Amino acid sequence: MLQKIDYGKLGTRIKELRQEIGLTQESLAEIVGCNTSHISNIENNHTKVSLNVLLTIANTLNTSIDYLLSDQYDSEASALDNEILHQVSVLPVSKKKQILRVIKAL
Repeated sequence: MLQKIDYGKLGTRIKELRQEIGLTQESLAEIVGCNTSHISNIENNHTKVSLNVLLTIANTLNTSIDYLLSDQYDSEASALDNEILHQVSVLPVSKKKQILRVIKAL
């Protein structure tokens, strides 16, 4: 069965991550190579995003396409595992040790 992408959820997640790292729609658009209105349209579910643009957005937001779509998978855990691994992989060893202590405490 073909599953449809919920572009509204996708746009919301892109917007949340963009805001978390302090990027404006204008700066994201500049990095991605499109205009600001296109980013706004993606975030507000007025247009579908192409795979090329989605990949560039994911890379710019330092995340994965898996994570951007994770709440749409039947098994969300796999995408979250991959995103956690990705985020931790770029940290210095000292931070990784801190995270490991927190995880073990949980």
